[in-house]
Amino acid sequence: MATFLYKLGRLAFRRRHFVALIWVALLTLAGVGAASAPTAGNTSFSVPGTEAQKAFDLLEQRFPGASADGATARVVFKAPAGEKMTDAGNRAAVKKTVKELSGGAEVASVSDPYTAHAVSKDGTIAYTSVKYKVSGMELEDSSRTALKGAAQDAREAGLTVEVGGDALNAAPETGGTEVIGIAVAAVVLVITFGSLLAAGLPLLTALIGVGIGVSSITALANALDLGSTTSTLATMIGLAVGIDYALFIVSRYRAELAEGREREEAAGRAVGTAGSAVVFAGLTVVIALVGLSVVDIPMLTKMGVAAAGTVAVAVLIALTMIPALLGYAGRRVKPAGEKSRLLGGARAARRGGQDRPNMGTRWASFVVRRPVAVLLLGVLGLGAAAVPAASLELGLPDDGSQPVSTTQRRAYDLLSEGFGPGFNGPLMVVVDAKDSARPKAAFTRVTDEIKKLDDVVTVTPAQPNKAGDTATVTVVPDSKPSSTSTEDLVHAIRAAGGDVEARTDAKVLVTGSTAMNIDVSQKLNDALLPYLALVVGLAFLLLIVVFRSVLVPLKAALGFLLSVMAALGAVVAVFQWGWLSGLMGVEQTGPVMSMMPIFMVGVVFGLAMDYEVFLVTRMREAYVHGEKPGQAVVTGFRHGARVVTAAAVIMIAVFSGFIGSSESMVKMIGFGLAIAVFFDAFVVRMALVPAVLALLGRRAWWLPKWLDRALPDVDVEGDGLRAERPRDTDPDADRELVRV
Repeated sequence: MATFLYKLGRLAFRRRHFVALIWVALLTLAGVGAASAPTAGNTSFSVPGTEAQKAFDLLEQRFPGASADGATARVVFKAPAGEKMTDAGNRAAVKKTVKELSGGAEVASVSDPYTAHAVSKDGTIAYTSVKYKVSGMELEDSSRTALKGAAQDAREAGLTVEVGGDALNAAPETGGTEVIGIAVAAVVLVITFGSLLAAGLPLLTALIGVGIGVSSITALANALDLGSTTSTLATMIGLAVGIDYALFIVSRYRAELAEGREREEAAGRAVGTAGSAVVFAGLTVVIALVGLSVVDIPMLTKMGVAAAGTVAVAVLIALTMIPALLGYAGRRVKPAGEKSRLLGGARAARRGGQDRPNMGTRWASFVVRRPVAVLLLGVLGLGAAAVPAASLELGLPDDGSQPVSTTQRRAYDLLSEGFGPGFNGPLMVVVDAKDSARPKAAFTRVTDEIKKLDDVVTVTPAQPNKAGDTATVTVVPDSKPSSTSTEDLVHAIRAAGGDVEARTDAKVLVTGSTAMNIDVSQKLNDALLPYLALVVGLAFLLLIVVFRSVLVPLKAALGFLLSVMAALGAVVAVFQWGWLSGLMGVEQTGPVMSMMPIFMVGVVFGLAMDYEVFLVTRMREAYVHGEKPGQAVVTGFRHGARVVTAAAVIMIAVFSGFIGSSESMVKMIGFGLAIAVFFDAFVVRMALVPAVLALLGRRAWWLPKWLDRALPDVDVEGDGLRAERPRDTDPDADRELVRV
């Protein structure tokens, strides 16, 4: 592989005009496609295989036109102090709002609070339910605008009016904090390279890669039913890995220049060595992201595949466009150890002192001398950070988890005040009596059985369809939707449904948003171990090929588990316990999103292996070229620590930029990935890895002979390049580059 990439790097350097033209053309094509593509609605949400989804599908068949999974909204009214909602003036204002809402093109039905018994016992709070023909993710913005407008008209009549429900769900806003992340990345690159031009190359190529990836997602969003969160994730990961991959190749290029090689040769060798690490690091990220498909949640699968595509683009750009741009830059990209004149290069040259060991060398030497102490301290520290993960509570966000400043949260609180906390999460029980000899008796038996259960406030009479073979029963719990009591009630209804089916041949299914959240959480929990086994197993095999070792990949996997558990502990501490919540902009604490553990496992594993590959390949390169194991660790840090540190800081900055998002899911993902990269890069890879390798010595690179013969030789260390000689090098290249 190293030889192939070496030739690719030299070719891109020589044919830089052609390579640059190809990437500009691809960016333009993707941009035109995004601009001309039809506006995509919000993505649909389905969870195949869950009972809640089966119930939704059954309702679509047996209650045609009822829009069982359509968006809902509750417009909640509260009378002024000393008044009742039944007063004539307030009643007239509500009636006007109901009439106004009924005229929407996507509205299926609007209830009248006074005929639907939707007025609280004390008469101060009432609500109207709005049912839409399409799901909340497919609802047009005009329908949301009309909903907000009707609520505002009622406010002007003197009522307190708030709106809840999934009809108000909209695309998340990330604010401007992600720009700060990019700015931090730029500063780190300038400090790392000592050159504005060299620092600009990774940023430029990363932005081009993200531009191509996100524009392609936008162009295909309508056809493939991709939501806004998909492009947000692709942007987040694409920026981080795009900058990092380019950073490693530019850094290696400067190191090759420092050894006296011509620029074209240096570009070829940089791509042949660092580029090999980029390919395998990119493969681990792609495996982790595509592996999300095993969860069998279409939305999560699409997010993973789209982000994986953006990572693949970042790898290709790093391998081709970076050497092309280095060709354009010419002598303005300095060898390692030299700074540009603008950043003090002339002063540094006069001072000299190039033989002083750098920070990476000093740190690695310390760890090699004190491996046991560093190992124990690192493991104990990560273990302490992981302690909160033992209290992890999973769930999906509802209006109760919204900030108190939002109308959704205020509507949620008003409904709890007037009708009880469980009113915000009613359960819909679907009774399929098609195979029952006495459908009506089955419907009655279901309602009677549910009334006997604990934590039940209200059970409505069964509402059969026209055929009389299916009915719906609404159950209002006594507890709030996200409570364990409500979850227990769902399981109790399903258990009672099994008894009913045995006696009447009628099937009982529980659905609704609360039941769907419970089913999704369970599905994600059940998929976590198979997903972990698949992703870690495939990456383990890949790393055995890269490192020609069994213990190094095993150590990498165990270190990842430590960092991801510590990161989950930090997420629990902030988003569930409320530690530093004000600093992170978390207005409402609650359960951690159900998809967070499996998502962090996938993404963090891929990113963690980036640093493992970049850092340890340098160590193995030194080891196979004759250095002793301890010295190889120090050599790897001398060449790689500064760059890995810069890459980690950049990735942390990019992920942290998304903490400013208005969407709780994006905020939590941004924080979780940022803290996970911090733990993995600075504790696991920078401390535990050299400590373990120092303790293992030569055993770290042990590989059974039969396995060594069976594995392909991918030559990540670039041994094959020793036989290569510079060919087709333009003797006037440097003069041409300066003119360009």
